[in-house]
Amino acid sequence: MGADPSRIIFANTVKPAWHINFAAKAGVATLTFDNEEELYKIQALYPSAKLVIRIRCDASSAQCVLGMKFGVEVDDAFSLLETARALGLDVVGVSFHVGSGCSDPPVFQRAIQAARGLFDAAKRIGFEFTLLDIGGGFPGNKDSSLDNIADVVNSALKEFFPVGCGVRVIAEPGRFYVASAYTLATLIHSKRRVKNKDGTFSFMYYINDGIYGSFNCLKYDHAVVTPIPLKRSKANKEPAIGTIWGPTCDGEDQVTGPLMLPELEIGDWFVFENMGAYTLPISCGFNGMPVPKVNAFADEKTLLELKNIRALNKEK
Repeated sequence: MGADPSRIIFANTVKPAWHINFAAKAGVATLTFDNEEELYKIQALYPSAKLVIRIRCDASSAQCVLGMKFGVEVDDAFSLLETARALGLDVVGVSFHVGSGCSDPPVFQRAIQAARGLFDAAKRIGFEFTLLDIGGGFPGNKDSSLDNIADVVNSALKEFFPVGCGVRVIAEPGRFYVASAYTLATLIHSKRRVKNKDGTFSFMYYINDGIYGSFNCLKYDHAVVTPIPLKRSKANKEPAIGTIWGPTCDGEDQVTGPLMLPELEIGDWFVFENMGAYTLPISCGFNGMPVPKVNAFADEKTLLELKNIRALNKEK
């Protein structure tokens, strides 16, 4: 997509050998690590790489906890740096990720402070760190705000990494950019009326997307989705208990419900907002169900810019 290799960080801390070889051939020199075995692997395959040590600092509340899989404990980080030094590797900075969808802003202060301590410790054994990667975790839904996290981050950087200290600060704000950029529209292709024990009726609505498509976020991103009827049906009936199901033959393919919904009909639509993060990239064609088609709505200037990006233009 035209990015210069010097501006890319290979942020997976555990990489297959052929991925490391590919990074070397592509000129992507900045790689993260969090364990001794990875250091030996990099020393054998890409000894000239610029390494970033990833430390663990988990938020008390996040949609997806990443520390259970990635990040060396802060107390063990210095010994890992000593190993890197003994192997002749060049470590240039520190990274962390507090967890995706973080709702614990103060964790950024703790992580940045821990990073500062590691910067100072690394200097004592000959490293000159110049990079701090504060990871992601930033909210991206329509009703969210970055202000609380930004206040904490800016205050901590001012205290521990002030302007002019020679440290470049980067972040990984994926969810922040894309979560609200996509809205999913789903068609009700089938409907089932179910008689309840009390004599009332509830409804099952079957739509053309489910947990094996865009709604995999329910399983893997712990998302909570809200169905919005695109319009009231002509029947204009009273609200009733409804459950929304995906299109596959799997009984676990339930999108949401039971919840109160206006009674809708086959051919009506549900809209789901904030569907841009951890949805389409993880979807599959289970049971032969196609993944949703993406339709872009943007001003003319933006569309023209997108057409000039080779990776997004199939005709090129």
